[in-house]
Amino acid sequence: MSEVTIKPKVDLTAKDFATDQEVRWCPGCGDYSILAQVQKIMPSLGIPRENIVIISGIGCSSRFPYYMNTYGMHSIHGRATAVASGLKASRPELSVWIVTGDGDGLSIGGNHTIHLLRRNFDVNIMLFNNQIYGLTKGQYSPTSEENKITKSTPFGSIDHPFNPLALAMGADATFVARSMDRDPKHLQQLLIRSHQHKGASFLEIYQNCNIFNDGAFELFTEKGTKASEILMLEQGKPLVFGAQQNKGIKLDGFKPVVVEIGNGASVDELWIHDERDFYKAQILTRMFDDPTIEGHLPRPFGVFYETERHCYEDVMVAQIEDVIKTKGKGDLDKLLRGRETWTIV
Repeated sequence: MSEVTIKPKVDLTAKDFATDQEVRWCPGCGDYSILAQVQKIMPSLGIPRENIVIISGIGCSSRFPYYMNTYGMHSIHGRATAVASGLKASRPELSVWIVTGDGDGLSIGGNHTIHLLRRNFDVNIMLFNNQIYGLTKGQYSPTSEENKITKSTPFGSIDHPFNPLALAMGADATFVARSMDRDPKHLQQLLIRSHQHKGASFLEIYQNCNIFNDGAFELFTEKGTKASEILMLEQGKPLVFGAQQNKGIKLDGFKPVVVEIGNGASVDELWIHDERDFYKAQILTRMFDDPTIEGHLPRPFGVFYETERHCYEDVMVAQIEDVIKTKGKGDLDKLLRGRETWTIV
């Protein structure tokens, strides 16, 4: 992922995007970091606060609109995507951000999420994934691992979990990315990239719930393991990782394998990341959970895939204008007086 330069506007700061509301998350929650990074990048977008809207559903993450000094709505469970779609269709000039969680966005709201992605509204989805239901006190979620012991699964979950990015790819999302709460700089870059994308951006953010699922992502955040467990994707660069950057990924057909650079493999042999490659993006999303892959693979972070496709609201507006131009305004009375009638017996 190429680095994006943050250019703050002189008339706005991160403090201008904070409200007077007491932030009421559990001490140590990863949501604090995500909120701080969103507030930090907002001035650099050059958008007036009155043209920014934060819409959430239900869950710990859904408190977000209260803490952002912009317009916002704390909507209903799983329907933030539906509310945002309606807003974007009626006010396409607004910058619309959706805050959701793995439960809110992939369980009760899963149907709405996939249809927003395929329609490609120009909105930004931030999906906080902590692999647990936090607000309702620790039940397993759609992303919880198999055999997860929780209050609702005392003998271990028998569900197979969702892979959020694979789901987004399957719904033909035009921007698919992953970051984490404990890497502020990387998260800032991904938030800016999400905003810059014309279309529906889907950003999964690993977020630690230190009360009900503490340490779920510690392999990817702790200094002792992070270098060997994560793979930072950068456009046009080889897939290299490791504490000494001495390991890489190459493709054996369609199968990714780990090689040691300088010990039988050279950098020239490695897989070069291309955010526009639809097929390789699908391999990347599956690198951590494909049972056919032998050996240990790192978890990718960054922009997996980006492409261009018309946005729903733009085509809708163009269609309405074309119909008015060629056929004039519709006649609601004529529609209601149609010949289609039914007799109920």
